[in-house]
Amino acid sequence: MTDAPFLTPPPVKAWLAGAGLLIGLLCSPAHAAWDVAKLMQGLAQNKSGRASFVEKKYIAMLEQPVESSGELLYTAPDRLEKRTLKPRPESLLIEGASLTVERGQRRMQLRLQDYPELAAFTESIRGTLAGDITALRRVYNLELEGSEERWTLVLRPMETRMLQVVQRIRIGGSQAEVKSIEIEQTDKDRSVMMITPLAKP
Repeated sequence: MTDAPFLTPPPVKAWLAGAGLLIGLLCSPAHAAWDVAKLMQGLAQNKSGRASFVEKKYIAMLEQPVESSGELLYTAPDRLEKRTLKPRPESLLIEGASLTVERGQRRMQLRLQDYPELAAFTESIRGTLAGDITALRRVYNLELEGSEERWTLVLRPMETRMLQVVQRIRIGGSQAEVKSIEIEQTDKDRSVMMITPLAKP
């Protein structure tokens, strides 16, 4: 399986597998009367975050999962970055209304408004980072499973074009700390990220 030419915009579903994982940067103390609203309030307390990740992508046409690792960074209000270190360096940065992709010495910038599905997904991530449950519910149906000590937040897209790419997103954690994010695509491919918060530099 070969990579697409660099100057070709990354497929939406490929970006979703990476961008969705940036949600895992958030962690903060839990609150009383815990539910979806309180979970969002807890996540919103941290205005920046840094974490390491290990991602496995399960692709139907491959016998073994594709593994990558690196760091995730978030700075309020709208800066999200995924730095892949292995198997090869790559940086994906969302800032404002733009997406910047860097591979080696090559750099490409895209406008989110040109990719409606990607823009909707990005705004839902920002809604989570900001603890904005209203923004999330404009894009997803939300279901909270489990207990405060071991919970899963399930996001199911409501928009038809988004449903053509993503079936659901499962975010797992304990109290207000996100530990894993699994994205199930409509074509049965999926990605699983394990997230470990790091001390701020």
